[in-house]
Amino acid sequence: MAFARPAHTLRQRPAGSYLRTQRAVPRRSIRESRCFRAASITEWEETIDSPLRQQICKPVTACTKPNADMVDFGKWPLFALLSPQDLASIRQACIFGSAANEAIYTTQNNEVFVFGMNSSNCLGTGDNQSTIIPRRLDVLCGKRIVDLSYGSGPHILVCNEDGEVYSWGHNGYSQLGNGNAIQGVAPVQVCMELLAKKVVQVACGSHHSMALTSDGEVFCWGYNNCGQVGSGTTANQSVPRRVSATLQSKVVVSIAAGQSSSMAVTDNGHVYCWGYNGTGQLGIGNTGNQLMPCRLVFAHPVCIIQVVLGYAHTLALSDQGVLYAWGANSHGQLGIGNKSNQTAPVKVGTNERMVEVTACHSTNISAAKSQSGQVYMWGLCRGQSLLSPHLTHFSCTDDVFACFSNPPVMWRFLSVDFSLLSNLADTSCRKHFRTMFQSHWNENSKDMIEIDQFSYAVYRAFLEYLYTDNVDLPPEDAIGLLDLATSYCENRLKKLCQHIIKRGITVDNAFLLLSAAVRYEAEDLEDFCFRFCVNHLTDVTQTDAFWQMDGMLLKDFIVKAGRSGGFRN
Repeated sequence: MAFARPAHTLRQRPAGSYLRTQRAVPRRSIRESRCFRAASITEWEETIDSPLRQQICKPVTACTKPNADMVDFGKWPLFALLSPQDLASIRQACIFGSAANEAIYTTQNNEVFVFGMNSSNCLGTGDNQSTIIPRRLDVLCGKRIVDLSYGSGPHILVCNEDGEVYSWGHNGYSQLGNGNAIQGVAPVQVCMELLAKKVVQVACGSHHSMALTSDGEVFCWGYNNCGQVGSGTTANQSVPRRVSATLQSKVVVSIAAGQSSSMAVTDNGHVYCWGYNGTGQLGIGNTGNQLMPCRLVFAHPVCIIQVVLGYAHTLALSDQGVLYAWGANSHGQLGIGNKSNQTAPVKVGTNERMVEVTACHSTNISAAKSQSGQVYMWGLCRGQSLLSPHLTHFSCTDDVFACFSNPPVMWRFLSVDFSLLSNLADTSCRKHFRTMFQSHWNENSKDMIEIDQFSYAVYRAFLEYLYTDNVDLPPEDAIGLLDLATSYCENRLKKLCQHIIKRGITVDNAFLLLSAAVRYEAEDLEDFCFRFCVNHLTDVTQTDAFWQMDGMLLKDFIVKAGRSGGFRN
């Protein structure tokens, strides 16, 4: 039967893995199912609103992963130097420098290009010549860069899919990690202790560097006048050295660097900080520098999933969407309604659940995005101080930095994807549904086809995805769409659904989402939900969803939670 739900082909997981998907789990509908009927291909297509159908014939547009926010590179003045063809080829990009006068980007063919002023040889072209014409960095072409960060010199760090780290640019404080203080005119691999490691994230302070490995270890090097490399001294570090002490037995999942301070977030949501603390940006209740990592203590137990550092302030986001801020506040960059510095975390008053928070160590601006897609900004916005989060008309936080940051740098290495929107999309989508009305299908002889495995909202979202490559659903409906995507092996749609569900997780629905992740073989979502449940174990075990969980799944959860230390006092 056309559109009948195909049988799942369950993949085998390694022995001893958590919550094996072969076990049956009773399905619970999120909403009352509405039948979705179609008498012909025309009726299928008429379920799509006319504005949505009009999008099909628009030119190909770049959109950020993973939530498909539209990116307009034209908002960054420096990109006006590129031709339309060059702009259309960009896969990743970053604008940096003291005046936002340098840029690096990769193409869909994994070529790497740079252009701009070339301060301190930061373009890595082998000379000190500026250029308005993009120049190719042959040494990095084909390396598949996954992360990039820049300092104030500036110096540049990148890491690729293989976990290799390359550095170039300003090196007055050995921040390139090559054992000397000689300027780096071209990208060179950072070896020493990182040679045997796979690096998954890099971060640059003003003149120091950080790297996070796949096994959760943190390495630092460079300028250390305030203890920002975490070695316990103030001596500069010319090569990467692991930050141990209180991080010795911890698994770090993300890192961040300010001008002269460093932070790390562990897998259990704890935050560790070290380095300069003159305006309270470490959040430890005082303004004394820290030469070694110390754990940040919040007024109430929270699980932090993201930390970003501005010029002298810090923002953090909890797994329940609560935003915290501390540090310098002379421009209102904390968003708390005044200009008083804060030496300990305080809540930023917003009425929405936040899913992303942004800042950059070269600016005093802050931005955040809510679960509903609203983008807010505050702090020093083009010379004006906004003391509280201000609602914008932007669809992504990157636009805030392009239009209101001074300088207009990028706060992250921006990765883009090219939606498959073209004139051919209309034809391909029609063919997708037209096949069920061909002579070899049983439905060809029926006047009406009834499909009732999923709700109307889920089917409509599926059609919208096929036509536009985008998804717009609340988290509760995204579970059904995840099931449908699994049924039809739409892997990219599965990833989009998982991203939506992550943003909607709460104490009340955590176990429901965990069960769904197991059922639909969404490993990344499963791990995310498991960590959330462990970090909020007392609260989630009091919910109805916990006691309604399948017995075998519940048993496996308890076993793994015990192994991960979830029941420790």
